[in-house]
Amino acid sequence: MAEPRPTTFQHRLEFAAFRAVQGVLAVLPEPLALSLGEGLGWFAGRVLRLRRAVVMRNLQRAFPELDPSARTRIAVGAWRHLGREAVMLFRGSHLRRRTPEALLGRVEFVGLEALRTALGEGRGAVLVTGHLGSWEMGGALLAAAGIALDVVALVQGNPLFDAELRQSREALGMQIIDRGNAHRDVLRSLRKGRAAALVADQNARRGGVEVQFFGHSAPTFKGPAVFALRTGAPLFMIACLRTSRVPQRYRLHAERIEHEPTGDFERDVERLTQAHTARLEHWVRQAPDQY
Repeated sequence: MAEPRPTTFQHRLEFAAFRAVQGVLAVLPEPLALSLGEGLGWFAGRVLRLRRAVVMRNLQRAFPELDPSARTRIAVGAWRHLGREAVMLFRGSHLRRRTPEALLGRVEFVGLEALRTALGEGRGAVLVTGHLGSWEMGGALLAAAGIALDVVALVQGNPLFDAELRQSREALGMQIIDRGNAHRDVLRSLRKGRAAALVADQNARRGGVEVQFFGHSAPTFKGPAVFALRTGAPLFMIACLRTSRVPQRYRLHAERIEHEPTGDFERDVERLTQAHTARLEHWVRQAPDQY
């Protein structure tokens, strides 16, 4: 077991602020709390203009066929969405007190039985998603549905916040794999017949594979494809999209990515990575304001 990381005064100060905000959001009715999150997201994007140039440049690259006003509407929707998701994350301690039945009352599953069948084969399953929709809620909903789920997560810089986030995820039924140990622990998870989930749409500056994403070359993490190919575990794309605002409800898609290995491992990794990236692009196009 890893040694506890030391905490500094700044860590404790940051965590106290987090607890204060969390306490306020937890006592507010959910619709009001989420509306507040939307408003803060709008303010960050439209008034503070946080990362506005980056957002608009990426939207122009992804949707060159749209006029600037349409891309601006998508950007505003995305800022609002991030504000809502931040509120759901802050309300994690409130959310984890809900029963699995209460969580499942919020979701429509598409493809869940195919995932269950694949897990029944005993080789586990590799689940890949992106920072699309409600990815945190997606894990909680799969766990509530009885999927034995291990989630690869980045260790947070503040150890107090990291411990809180880990506790919230585990209380919702997920087990956490530190990203630094993923090469070992994901294989263990799959050997136990569990599902291992990875978020794989960040820029892989080292050790990635170049694939096409929205018509542009993007260095992408190859871990999901490598794990699937080395173990024979099926690979599923997971997309958990919000379908209503009040109350907040979701549709979770579990889509198996079919592939035929050629025997050339590096080529197969590239092809499988391209295949799941293409499906992520498909789901982003369905709800660009949730990406």
